[in-house]
Amino acid sequence: MKTQLTIAPILFHWSPEQKLDFYARIADEAPVDVVYLGEVICSKRTPFFEKHYDEVAERLTRGGKKVVFSTLSEVMLKRERNMVAGFCELEDYELEVNDSSALWHLEGKSYRIGSLMNVYNEDTMTYLVGKGATHFSLPSEMPGDSVAVLAARAKELGVTTEVQVFGRASLALSARCYHARAHGRIKDNCQFVCEQDPDGMPLNTVDKQEFLTVNGIQTLSQSYLNLLGDLAGMQEMGITHYRLVPHTQDMVAVANIFRNALDGTVSVEESMQDLSDLDIPAPFSNGFWHGQPGHQWIDQTPTT
Repeated sequence: MKTQLTIAPILFHWSPEQKLDFYARIADEAPVDVVYLGEVICSKRTPFFEKHYDEVAERLTRGGKKVVFSTLSEVMLKRERNMVAGFCELEDYELEVNDSSALWHLEGKSYRIGSLMNVYNEDTMTYLVGKGATHFSLPSEMPGDSVAVLAARAKELGVTTEVQVFGRASLALSARCYHARAHGRIKDNCQFVCEQDPDGMPLNTVDKQEFLTVNGIQTLSQSYLNLLGDLAGMQEMGITHYRLVPHTQDMVAVANIFRNALDGTVSVEESMQDLSDLDIPAPFSNGFWHGQPGHQWIDQTPTT
């Protein structure tokens, strides 16, 4: 199977116009194979864009992209349960599940498992395959050695695997909205303050060191995951899908860089330089993949 490049669901609260422009460019210009659509962080954001789902899905399909809808990662309210139930009734598109509440509605159906479901071992993977799972996007904090074990098990089970290779890494979800709290508001009266931070709100330590990033109920890394130097090893493991998390940077350029690196048409060194030239406003990290603290950058430049 040819390696598939994917665009994750947008994690942040972008305006409808910004999302429409983003997906139009992805449809027409980006060398990606799969695009995930849907609000996965906060159900209150959903009404701003859900009326555009059909036209965006159609536009992406015309552009040769496979569309997969993603469910919420945290389900606490009746309206959220109803929202997930509605997605589970989709017949024209595949579904990516980010919370186990969706499984109740999917008996006898096939679906994908998103990275926010936290599949860490072979037994969990095997159980979910028996319940209809056909594809697993693995958590971004997993070290490469563990991913290799799951990739081997997935091959035995006849399912596919996906790894995030670019973008801020999701670290935690909470019942509280950190964004609202930081502005002296409560979750139910947040006034959508998260829209002020289209790549997440910086969270610094008491001595002003950059530390993490906040996105509503979600905590993300401050650094941008960059696994360009590890793509060849992942391909040897049998990883089939490579996920890019959308940010306000030029994601078409990012997709081209990773596509060229996956295809071997551009060297890792040149691809790294091309990515650095995009002036991403945060350091790169790959520590998790190498079994080190996630914020670290493990230099893989060959020595002479």
